[in-house]
Amino acid sequence: MIIRRLAAEERLTHSFPLQAYAFEASPMVASRIDQFREYLPYNAGNRTLVVEEDGVTAAAVSAVPMRQNLRGRVLPMAGVAGVATHPLARRRGHVRALLHQLLDEMRAEGHTLTALYPFRASFYERFGYVGLPRRRTAVFSPADLAPLLRAELPGEVVWKRIGAGYETWRAYTERCLHERHGFAVFPDFRAVGLRDRDDRWLLTAVRDGETVGAVTYRIDDHGGELIADDLLAGDPYARAALLQFFARHVDQVDRIRVHLPADELPELWLTDLAVHVEARVSRPGSPAPMARLLSLDALAGLPAGAGRVNVELVGDRWLAGTHLLDGATGRLEVLPGDSAGAGTVPTATLTAAGLSGLAYGVLDPAEVAIRGLGEVPADAATELRRLFPRALPYLFADF
Repeated sequence: MIIRRLAAEERLTHSFPLQAYAFEASPMVASRIDQFREYLPYNAGNRTLVVEEDGVTAAAVSAVPMRQNLRGRVLPMAGVAGVATHPLARRRGHVRALLHQLLDEMRAEGHTLTALYPFRASFYERFGYVGLPRRRTAVFSPADLAPLLRAELPGEVVWKRIGAGYETWRAYTERCLHERHGFAVFPDFRAVGLRDRDDRWLLTAVRDGETVGAVTYRIDDHGGELIADDLLAGDPYARAALLQFFARHVDQVDRIRVHLPADELPELWLTDLAVHVEARVSRPGSPAPMARLLSLDALAGLPAGAGRVNVELVGDRWLAGTHLLDGATGRLEVLPGDSAGAGTVPTATLTAAGLSGLAYGVLDPAEVAIRGLGEVPADAATELRRLFPRALPYLFADF
């Protein structure tokens, strides 16, 4: 077994066909091979590793160099994608070997976080990943938005093809990246694919010359659906302005379908809005995202409550040892386990998934213990809750 990194053009013959078999209709049509070449530039900065056996590609995995907001800090994040194994080479440890090397390399380059959409969550939990909320899908009739047509809202909406409005869209997602916990964005070489495909409308809410909300969408047919991607709104006025525009489609489409972060409550938007809200998680096909810390450097400087606790990290390739976490200054300090006074504070034993669940704000210390991701005595749990209050991350990027 040989693991090596692919050159850009090698993806056409080594990784893309294997990934297409794993994630698309199969056998693929001949024209799909031509589409691979068109897709190649949007993978230019990815790192793709393959396992080869007797000159044949047995497995492949890629990392997209991304950025993610962790409790207010924007950090380098490795988005793991395209994990695929030849059907005759499955269950032989190839993916495990590839992930070890891929994350070793990404961590060495300074990526302190990593995220992915798993083919099986329990498999990746053993690699230290923990689940994040899946975005919601809301479906409703444009007729139920009629009250918004009478609302006087500040600002205006601007409507363009995404190809023309891409720079505005990109700038607004960059703003969201710096403001929203869990938010992640693609690198420029990948993100421009949205501009180049130009297969969406872009709607923005603008107030005092500033973009305060945005959504991309398409319409599948007359009498069909208006299918919106993630609705990004900085405040209720911005959200209402975007929905008011959708209300004007009452005689054009039967339904509106829109993606929302997990903390949005569309059932409370309007009094008589009949809405179906769903966060469907299934295997295979519709997984919730997962993420983990790759380095304790990700924790240093995070906003934190005045807690103090020792954490013993066990069973992980990248996070190990005993460390003192101290939030006395309002910013988290990660200190050696033998620091002065460390022996007088509570101690918790955590797996990488357990610590990642606390850092991302998706698990309470009690849940860490219940799920077998660590041993957390009551006094340590109290300190961990002070350091890592619950938070709801919104990954946004779908890779």
